[in-house]
Amino acid sequence: MKIYPRAEHCISRSQISENALKVLIRLKKADFEAYLVGGCVRDLLLGREPKDFDVATNASPEQVKQIFRNCRIIGRRFRLAHVFFGREIIEVATFRGSEPEESDQQVVHENGRLLRDNVFGTLEQDVWRRDFTVNALYYNIRDFSVVDYTGGMQDHAAAVLRLIGDPAMRYREDPVRMLRAIRFAVKLGFTLHPDTEQPIHSQAELLKSIPSARLYDEMLKLFLAGYGLQTFEMLRHYGLFAILFPATDECLQTLDHDFPRLFLIRALENSDKRFAEGKTLTPYFLLAALLWEPLQLAAQTRIAHGENETLAYQNAANEVLTRQIKITAMPRHITQSMRDVWFLQNKFSKTVGTRPYRLLEQAKFRAAYDFLQLRAETGGADPELFDWWTRFQEADEELRQKMTAPPKGGSGKPRRKSGRYRGRTKPSNQE
Repeated sequence: MKIYPRAEHCISRSQISENALKVLIRLKKADFEAYLVGGCVRDLLLGREPKDFDVATNASPEQVKQIFRNCRIIGRRFRLAHVFFGREIIEVATFRGSEPEESDQQVVHENGRLLRDNVFGTLEQDVWRRDFTVNALYYNIRDFSVVDYTGGMQDHAAAVLRLIGDPAMRYREDPVRMLRAIRFAVKLGFTLHPDTEQPIHSQAELLKSIPSARLYDEMLKLFLAGYGLQTFEMLRHYGLFAILFPATDECLQTLDHDFPRLFLIRALENSDKRFAEGKTLTPYFLLAALLWEPLQLAAQTRIAHGENETLAYQNAANEVLTRQIKITAMPRHITQSMRDVWFLQNKFSKTVGTRPYRLLEQAKFRAAYDFLQLRAETGGADPELFDWWTRFQEADEELRQKMTAPPKGGSGKPRRKSGRYRGRTKPSNQE
C-alpha cells in the first residue's frame, strides 16, 4: 500500500459533488470508513469532470440505509445502496471480501462467472476485487489522501490499463470486463497492458454467456459515448465485434473495402460528431446502420427466390432483428424505430404527386433522411435523389408543386395492375 498525501495529487474537494461530500462526511461522522473510488477518482486525476461519484465504505447496505433516509438498497448480484439527491444518485458500495469456497452469498457458474457476490470485507480485500488498477484508487475523506494498493497511480501516469489479478481468471469471472477494457482504453487514451490484452482473443466467446439485456446496455456505452469509431476498430481487432454483431461482421469480412465498411464508418463518425457537439444520440439510428447491410443481404436473397420486394424487406427485418435480439436485447420501441428508418428508404424514390408530402409527415422522416444522406455519401444511394429531398424541404409551396409535377405526357399516377394479380407479384410459369 502507498498513501499519496494531499500535496502529491491534484484532487480538490471543490471538484467533488456536494452530495458526494455529504455522503462521505456523514459516514465518517457515524464512525465508518468512507472513500471516493473508481472512475470518479481516475477522472479527477486526469482533470476531467466525473460523470458520477461512487463511494466505498465498511458500512453494510442496511447500515447505510439507517444513516440516509433518502436511500434505497438495490441489486441481487451485487447489493448496493443508492442515496438520492434529486436527480443525482450517489452509489455506496460495501467493501467486497473474498471467500475461499462458494457460499450462499457468493455463487459461481461452472465456467467461472460470478452470478452472485455479496461477500463483504475490508478495504484491503476490496481493492483486489476491482477490475483495473486505475479504477482501484481510493480518495480518503479523513485526510484527503489517495490510497493505492495496486500501482494504479503509476499506471495512471504511464497511461496503461492493467487488469488486477490473473487476467484469464478475471475475464472468466465476468467476461464483460473485456468490453470494459476496450471502452476505457479508448475513452482514456490508454494502452492495454500486454497481460491484460493477451487473453482477449482466446476468451471472446465467453461473452456469449452474458445475458442479452446486459450486453445491450454495454453496447450503448461502447458506441454512444463519443468514441464509437475507435471502439468499433478495437472491437474488431480483438474479435469482440463478431460476438456482438455476428451478421454485420460477416458482411464486413466479405466486403471489407467496399460500401458496407464505408457506410458504417461514416455512421459512427456522424454519431461521434453529434456527441462532441452536445447533440442527442438515438440508439435506434446507429443500430439501424449497424444492421443495414445484413438486412440488405437477407432481403436480396429473398427477392432472388421470387419473394415480393416489400414482403422480402419485412421478412428480412424480422429475421435480422430476431437473431440480434438474442445477443443484445433491444427494446421493442428501438426495433420499431429501426424498421421505420429502413422501410422509409425505398419511399424516397417516389418524388411525384402527393407521396413526397405524405413522407414528410412521417414521424421518423428526419432520421430516415439523415440515413439517406449517409447512404448517398458512401455510394449506397443516388446523391441527386438526396439533393432533391434537401431542396424539396427548403422550397416554398409553389416550387414544391413544380418539383412534384408529373412529367409531360404522363398523368404521374402509377399504372394499376390488371387481373387477379393486382397488388402482388405474378407467379412464374413454374408455379
